[in-house]
Amino acid sequence: MTALRIRARDVLTEDQLIVVRERKRWKGIALIAHAWALIFSAIALVAVWPNPFTYLLAVAIIGSRQLGLSILMHDGAHGCLAADERINLSLSQWFCAYPVFAETRAYRRYHLRHHARTQQEDDPDLVLSAPFPITRMSYRRKFLRDITGQTGYQQRKAQLLNALGPAEWPLARRAAHFWGQLGPQFVTNAILFSLCAIVGVWWAYPLLWLVPLLTWMMVITRIRNIAEHAVVPDSSDPLRNTRTTRANVLERLFIAPYYVNYHLEHHLLFYVPCYNLPRVHRILSESPHVGRMEVQPSYLAVLRLATAKPDHEDRPGELVNSARRARAGAHIGADQTAGGF
Repeated sequence: MTALRIRARDVLTEDQLIVVRERKRWKGIALIAHAWALIFSAIALVAVWPNPFTYLLAVAIIGSRQLGLSILMHDGAHGCLAADERINLSLSQWFCAYPVFAETRAYRRYHLRHHARTQQEDDPDLVLSAPFPITRMSYRRKFLRDITGQTGYQQRKAQLLNALGPAEWPLARRAAHFWGQLGPQFVTNAILFSLCAIVGVWWAYPLLWLVPLLTWMMVITRIRNIAEHAVVPDSSDPLRNTRTTRANVLERLFIAPYYVNYHLEHHLLFYVPCYNLPRVHRILSESPHVGRMEVQPSYLAVLRLATAKPDHEDRPGELVNSARRARAGAHIGADQTAGGF
């Protein structure tokens, strides 16, 4: 199957392209600062008013901002956080990727293949969308694994084992390989733990950093993956093999931060910074292409589409495709992906 192509100038004028392509460093820094401000505010909320409600609220807020950091890392992988690549990479690595145990350059190598081959048989992210639609019972099982930390644990375990290298390697080689794969990530997380300890809330690192990373971030990463490419109308049409999902205030706070819901616009113009995607959406909405665009009114609407398979066809424990599972595991270990953007 061969995907259709749409040129940027087929959908935007030259003047419009100049505007939406502009990368402003201060805007990238502002989004990163916003993510960390919400994270630290949520920690402060629990420290000042410790109770089950504030804790659960903080987990949801912090988990959504951890996804937000992954989204901003993704912007960095596209060179969109700053025009200067050294600054762009530094911002993406140290303030976005490393804290959530990711790596921008490895992600970039993998991710650009997804853009080149979206929804085709050799798309490395096809594993994320191919199994859908599924049954509601199947989704409930996935949600339970995500929210209880089982998915996050398995992903981090695979990542750690890959970083340690084969057991038959000499210790020095394994240590060097580990440092190359996860060293900066552990350093960054050690700094986070130290900051928490210095201000007297050492418990915030395990309870309000690792727990959201392994639970709520997994839940909303799956939802976002489903929304972007699952059950799309036409895998070969760039206006219909990728989906934009309208998001209200609560969805932007807890599920879809930093304009990640404008995924169709991102695939059409992947060099556009995330903060300019709403402008691209408005332009496209006034173009002749608007009737073809795959846009859904909410994340709930997308989940209904993705879980439309009748429950009597449910097959618990069934392997969708062992080859795809193997590829997914390899990506988690070797490329440290962020779940496909």
